[in-house]
Amino acid sequence: MARIFIIIAAISGFFSVVIGAFAAHGLKKILTPEMVDVVKTGVQYQMYHALVLLIVAFLLLYKPSITGLKASGWAFILGSLMFSGSLYALALGAPRWLGPITPLGGLCFLVGWILLAVVGWRIKSES
Repeated sequence: MARIFIIIAAISGFFSVVIGAFAAHGLKKILTPEMVDVVKTGVQYQMYHALVLLIVAFLLLYKPSITGLKASGWAFILGSLMFSGSLYALALGAPRWLGPITPLGGLCFLVGWILLAVVGWRIKSES
């Protein structure tokens, strides 16, 4: 699972750089400044959670038996897809009904962080 998380984190980080560069250069001519800011928010959250997914992957290498670690990683992946993905889509003109997906992605991020905190508690308790 650590290998899969590392690969997904690398792909996510790659695309956050690509999308960020595209927003900074290509999309400025097409989108309003507000929508460019929406894309930038998506890029920031995607990169933050690509990095934390790497941390989860390395923790899995160190402590693969800790309950909740894999779930935390999957929550970060799902959060990135839902939160950042919906922001990108909305900025590019997707239907407004997609808007409620964004907070669900944020909720996935929160679940991932809570699970990671529980993992941290368990690692400390085992030491």
